[in-house]
Amino acid sequence: MNYIKGVIKLRAIKYLRTKLSTRIGFFSLLVFLFWLKTIYAYFYDFQLGINSPFEYIVALINPVATTLFMFGIAMYIKPSRLFYPIILILDILNTVLLYLNVIYFREFTDFMTISTMTGYSKVNQGLSGSSLALTMPHDIFFWTDIVIVLLLLLFRFIRIDKNNFGFKKSFTITSIAVLLFTINLSLGEMDRPQLLTRTFDRTYIVKYLGIDSFTMYDAIKQQHNNDLRAMATKSEMNDVLKYTRKHYAEPNKKMFGIAKHRNVIVIHLESFQQFLINKKVNGKEVTPFLNSLYKNKSTYSFDNFFHQVGQGKTSDAENMLETSTFGLPQGSLFTQFGSDNVFQAAPAILKQQGNYNSAVFHGNVASFWNRNSVYKNMGYQYFFDSSYYDTSGDKSLGYGLKDKLLFKDSIKYLQRLQQPFYAKYITVTNHFPYTLDAEDSNFKTTNTGDSNVDNYFKTAHYLDQSVKEFYNYLNKTGLLKKSIIMLYGDHYGISNSENPNLAKAIGKNPDNWNDFDNAQLQRVPLMFNIPGNKGGYIDHTYGGEIDVLPTLLHLLGINTNQYVQFGTDLFSNDHDTVVAFRNRDWVSTKYTSIGGTIYNNKNGKVINPSPSKRRVFNKMQARVNTELSFSDELNEQNLLRFYNPSGFTPVNPKDYSYTNGLQKEKGKETELGNKSNSLWSKNKGTSTENLYKTDAPELMHQNTGSSKLNKSKQNLDN
Repeated sequence: MNYIKGVIKLRAIKYLRTKLSTRIGFFSLLVFLFWLKTIYAYFYDFQLGINSPFEYIVALINPVATTLFMFGIAMYIKPSRLFYPIILILDILNTVLLYLNVIYFREFTDFMTISTMTGYSKVNQGLSGSSLALTMPHDIFFWTDIVIVLLLLLFRFIRIDKNNFGFKKSFTITSIAVLLFTINLSLGEMDRPQLLTRTFDRTYIVKYLGIDSFTMYDAIKQQHNNDLRAMATKSEMNDVLKYTRKHYAEPNKKMFGIAKHRNVIVIHLESFQQFLINKKVNGKEVTPFLNSLYKNKSTYSFDNFFHQVGQGKTSDAENMLETSTFGLPQGSLFTQFGSDNVFQAAPAILKQQGNYNSAVFHGNVASFWNRNSVYKNMGYQYFFDSSYYDTSGDKSLGYGLKDKLLFKDSIKYLQRLQQPFYAKYITVTNHFPYTLDAEDSNFKTTNTGDSNVDNYFKTAHYLDQSVKEFYNYLNKTGLLKKSIIMLYGDHYGISNSENPNLAKAIGKNPDNWNDFDNAQLQRVPLMFNIPGNKGGYIDHTYGGEIDVLPTLLHLLGINTNQYVQFGTDLFSNDHDTVVAFRNRDWVSTKYTSIGGTIYNNKNGKVINPSPSKRRVFNKMQARVNTELSFSDELNEQNLLRFYNPSGFTPVNPKDYSYTNGLQKEKGKETELGNKSNSLWSKNKGTSTENLYKTDAPELMHQNTGSSKLNKSKQNLDN
């Protein structure tokens, strides 16, 4: 019996080897293996919202058509020395595309677009450790099949088939692939009408058509956008102007100009969500200093303020705060159009309206999010990136210099900046994957079992300490009373996929967690701290990042009605309280709309609106759609090149260079002489660096090696 089983087994292996040693057999093997790992990604890594049996069937078949089509290209190749390398390269490239989407989805809960891929080099230069943190042990499955196939070829279990497959047979495979795709598309249209014409959620295309189809669709759409940009005319700007002028909100007379002539300091609280404010862990406040600012009578704080970022995340937040226009529906505006677009941004407006000098302080590389190009187009005069700091050793994390060191080491540049100034600090320590050296924090955090959630509270506490140290310096030098300090959270820190784990730490039931809960967690802090002012309070007005620029400019006494801005003043009686999310969902004072489902904000329950109420919601949705569409037209077609507001001169990026920043500041002081308004000049040429106190442990290790000292000296010379 054992002998018979052995013979059958040997014959089966021989039969399999014979079949795999033909071109069609090898092709079929690769198609099957790629289908297998695609399905694995669908159900283990992607959140496609597959619920019904019909959707399961569509998801199981949708990778087949495109895989047959892509791999079928190699079947037209006659020489075997070309066929095998080409089909393996196609397999590897397709696997790379699939795996990059897996990694990307874990961080952004979204899929990679063409604009994301083309801007990847500009974004990736600042990543390093974050990508590694997103990998999981089971990721090896995506690559194992390729290794096995290569070994089978190497050890000649699969032999090279020197017979070409023939054009007719190859064309048959292509025809079958096209037919299957047509069937697949029809099934998708049955379940989701207008699947390709109403693409408000990329997940639907992947769920019904697959990753390859989504990528090809996105490439076509991207080319279409490029064509629109080339054909854009001045007349298209008129519709945008008509909308923004009608949407404009008159400033609140009591608030207009209350911070006039003050310095503006913007503190970008990386990945900082509103629930951190006044949050206690193990009886201790996570952010005690920010809590004190939030409740201070000199601060106007907002507790219903939402981030509105898309795939561009931090860059989207910056774009909204600087220009009051939205980021793109796909990819990052900074990386896709930031090098060429015309902006009416805060630095240029403040320079031309109030003679403000502007600078950004950021401990990451200048090219991250393409900032070194975008800032020039926005009119920033100085950009002190990582090249100006000592980022060696443990002073830096994956996204750049630690926050305590950023604030401290920037003083030598801040004190030479002419007043009034517009200075932006982009912190990074409270960024995924929320890693921090043990010596940096002894804060006792939660124990949810999710390291990202637990570490998030530790890095937020560190950020709070960093801001406190900076505030102490501002107070000692007198800058505090001369400034308005705006603090804001740029986007979520804990992604939707991890929110159920977060629920345990914020007193919510993870079993009942739903889309409404995810939407409510998109609140981030916004504070306008005006030291010396006693009229501050916590404002419950609903608003978003798009509203910050008109609000800030009005506080500074600068009219905004001539600029193209999609946000409205948060203090205005005419403020628009419907907050548009980038995916066209929205939240308002009473209701939240997620994918067309309406929730009551009071209890989080789904409501079934009456026909009259439904008409009201439809109007709100139409307003959100119009706002986002006009913003997209403006940015994608670069329409601002056709419009110059009265008294505004378009920025010429060639006027700016970010090398030798300190020398340029010193040169400005020399040029102005007794009229110099820098803190250095006002302090009679004495540095204020000794007034900055920090407990950053890295400064205890200054003499750890000559290389660090040399690098520090080099940065000082810059």
